[in-house]
This record gives sequence, C-alpha cells and structure tokens, in this order.
Amino acid sequence: MEAKGRATSRRNFLKLGGISALGALSAGALSACGYQEYTPYADGAVGVAGNGSTTANGLPSFMQAPEPIAKVAETVDCDVLVIGVGAAGTPAALSAVENGAKVVLLQKERTAMSHGNSAAGLNLDKCDPAGIEHLISLVVKANQHRSHRELVSNWAYNSGEALHWCIDRIKSVDGPVSDDGNRQQVATLNINGFKLDYVTAFFGPKPFTTGNAMQSLAKVAAAKGVDIRYSTPARQLVTDKSGAVTGAIAQREDGEYVQVNAKNGVIIATGDYSNDDEMVDYYIPDLHNFERKQNNQTGDGHKMGMWVGAAMEHVGHTKMLHDFDAGPASMCDMPFLAVADNTGKRFVDETVEMSLLNNYLRDGKHPGWYSQVFDANYMTDAAGWKGKLVDPEGLRVYMPEEDVERKGVFADQVRTFKADTLEELAVKIGQDPATFVKTVEDYNALCEAGTDTEFGKDPKYLIPVKQAPFYGIHRRMRCSTICAGLEVNGENQALTAEGEPIEGLYVIGNCAGNFYGGVDYPLDIYGLSLGRCVTAGYVAGRALAQK
Repeated sequence: MEAKGRATSRRNFLKLGGISALGALSAGALSACGYQEYTPYADGAVGVAGNGSTTANGLPSFMQAPEPIAKVAETVDCDVLVIGVGAAGTPAALSAVENGAKVVLLQKERTAMSHGNSAAGLNLDKCDPAGIEHLISLVVKANQHRSHRELVSNWAYNSGEALHWCIDRIKSVDGPVSDDGNRQQVATLNINGFKLDYVTAFFGPKPFTTGNAMQSLAKVAAAKGVDIRYSTPARQLVTDKSGAVTGAIAQREDGEYVQVNAKNGVIIATGDYSNDDEMVDYYIPDLHNFERKQNNQTGDGHKMGMWVGAAMEHVGHTKMLHDFDAGPASMCDMPFLAVADNTGKRFVDETVEMSLLNNYLRDGKHPGWYSQVFDANYMTDAAGWKGKLVDPEGLRVYMPEEDVERKGVFADQVRTFKADTLEELAVKIGQDPATFVKTVEDYNALCEAGTDTEFGKDPKYLIPVKQAPFYGIHRRMRCSTICAGLEVNGENQALTAEGEPIEGLYVIGNCAGNFYGGVDYPLDIYGLSLGRCVTAGYVAGRALAQK
C-alpha cells in the first residue's frame, strides 16, 4: 500500500479542479503573473483567484499533493474508516457499527463538531407519492437545475428513516433533540396540491446546537464499539497499486503517525473549506469579504480526495449566509424596509429572500450587515405576510438592552433594538442619523404614493415607518458553510474528472458535491443541509458495513 503523494501535472490540474478549458486559460494567465495578496475589495473591484500560495508549476497549493508519509508508528485494521465526527460522519460510524462492521472514526478536533439546529426529512408513509417527486423537483429548481436528482432523491426517500433513527439514539443518552415535525416546514406542506409530512430533528434549543447532539451520538457510537480517535487528523489517503483507496494515515497528538487500513472503504466527512482562504478565493471569490461563522474548516477532505484523483464538482459552488440570531428567524424574509450599513440607504427590493441578500452586500465595507426597520404598527400592517410575526413582548428576548431571561437564543448574537425616535434608532443600529432619517422619509413617501419608483417592490408590501416606538433588527450575514465538494455518484462514491468511481472512497456531508449548485443555499426546506448530512451518513455507513 502507498500513501498518495505524487506531484500534480498540468494535465491533472484540469482534472482536479473540475474546470473548463476557459478556466484552464484563466489559470494559465494567472500563473504567468503570480497570485496576488488580498485586501478587501473596493466597490466594483474584481477579485483574483488565489492568495499568494502558488507553487513552482503555477498551481494553487491545495491541489499539490504532499510527499508521501513513509514512517508510521502504529497500524490499525478495520472494516470501515470514517474521517470526521460531525453531522455526517458520526451517523456514518454508528450506522456502520450497528450493521456489524469494525469501525474507526478519526477527528482532528477534541470533540464532535457541527453547527445549526434543524435537520429535515420526510415521513414517507404520510406523504403523497407524487408530492415527494414534486419536492425533489423544487430542490433541483431552487439550485438552478444543477442538483443531481439522484442525490436529492436519496435524501428524500431515506431521510425519514435516518432522522427517526438519529433522534432515537440521541434521546437514549438524554442528548438535546426533539422532533419538530411540520412546524418549521409550513411553506412546503402542500406542493401543487400534493401533501407532505416531515420529521424535523431539532438539535436544541439554543444555545445547544447540532454539535452537542453529535457529541451525544458519538457517545452512543463509542459504547457500541466504534474506535473514536480525537485530536487525530487524517493527513493522507492510502491507495493500492490499482488506485483504490484502502485507508488513511493520521497524525496522533504526540506527532507520530498511525495508518488505518479499511477493508471495505473510507468515508470522508470532514466538513467544508470556508476557512481556507486560497480555496475560497479560487472557487468562490464573491465570498472573499464575508466573515466566517466557523473555525478550522480547511477543506481537509477535499484536498485528500483531489490528491488521489477525485475531481471537485464542475459547477459553481454554493455558499450559505444568513442570520437567524439577531432577531426572530421567522421574520427574516419579511419585506420590511431594509438599509445597508455602508450607506444607510435602501439597497434592494426587500422581497428578496435573506439567503440572497449577501449578493447585494459583498463589498469590503461592512459586508453582510443590514437592518430591517419597522414601526409600532407592524403586527397589523404585516399580518398577511409570509412568515410568522413575533409580538413586541416576544421580541424582548432578542433585545440586548432588555433585562429578560434569554431562552432559545444565543445571548451574544441578539441585535434587535427599540427606540422612541428615528434618530435614536439610527445610533443603536449603527447608522448615520441624518442619512437614516432621510431614507425613512423617502421610503414613507413611496408608501403614501403606493408605488416604489426606487426598486419596484410590490405595493402590497409598502408599509410606512411612522409610528413610535420604532424597531430595527441589525442583521449580520456571515458564511455558515460552503455546500460544495468532490464529485460523487448516487452512492456518494468519489468520482474522477472522467466520471469514474474511485474504489473504496466515499464522500458525504459538505465534502460532497452535486447536491446543490446554485449561487446560494436555498431555504425552501428548513434543515435540508443537516438532513442531507445525517441521511447520507446513515445510508453510507450501512452500505459499507454490508459490502
């Protein structure tokens, strides 16, 4: 067996990057002039792929396989190796051991790590069969028709079983989980006349997250015999002479290396690459200026996969940016007056969903920051809008200036404010008072005229901001994750650039591509991302155990 660490040729670059001939020409031009160091983009500036980490042959450093690790201090044999103790890897390991496999689970952190709160799935026996297919089509359409339908179908038809399984096992050790059922899925309970029914695993309430739930699930896995090795990051995959992946080499906390040989296969579930600036600037440069919510998400699995011939997905990479913490998540898409931090002015037709607003707020000054503004009449004026209004008493838990018990929120993230004057509200939400007041006055004039000559918002959503007290939800959209990864087939087996499966290598969660493909993660189904992760782990673990 050999640790894969060969140098990358120009020809292999085209395969690894999953790019077109045009992309290759661009890469060649960039290599000729060298990659540039980044500063925040100014308005209208164009980004440059890469950030100063090129190698001698002009390729990005993350595409360069390191030298093979030759000396190992320990060798471990198993049936299934899972890399990553998160929302995909933990279920994969537990599912595999429950199906009779000997399992090793590697994690570079000291504990299980995951984020978010909801994971969505379908109760098949309560769904109209046609409704399931309509929902799959909705997901594909929401991703600009770039999703591989087979992968979305695998989620739809296995997610109910997987999530009930997951909930049951987390509950068995009193972990933070409940079934929210249809409560978060009101928008998609009926599609084209066909009914759907959901299981929504809710890992919470906040400040608990999916990370806490996966820590509980990891305890269950360990009790059932999974050999979990924390603080032991995988460094390279191991292949045989045919190119099949047969294991991985990881680094122990003492610095020595351990080789794990996996008879049935390796499952990569190491998360996304949002904290690797070079990868972000290469694949998704419009994310450059945004803050990252997570740490240590450095694309380890993507890189190890590319080093053994796996291709990165061939379409644009999907980013996830939202803020469900500053104020009520149920009001995030409500088209109240919105003002940008860098101007204090309107910047969009406010009916644009929050998941897409980052595309209007990506310059280098206060990227992602904006405020929703409304007045004392919001409960009646917006009563017919999509979403769920929270009354003034309920808003207090999101107000840092209120002395209340903060249940179900992250206390350090709430940013909802109330003021008796617009000038006072402007200061609280970080706006220049004069500019902000002028913006509100101009907006009120549009409301009175009943037509939006600035951005063309539907007149039924034009409600004025006149009656004190005034409210502002100061939202900050940061990158939660990048939902893009290596090319995989319907069984989540890694593929080469030619579409050939790599024997023994499986990729799940945010290391796996082909499930999304749109510019931004769609919020049509709350918890689709975590639901996909848990489901893929459950299915892949079972499949490899039975291989």
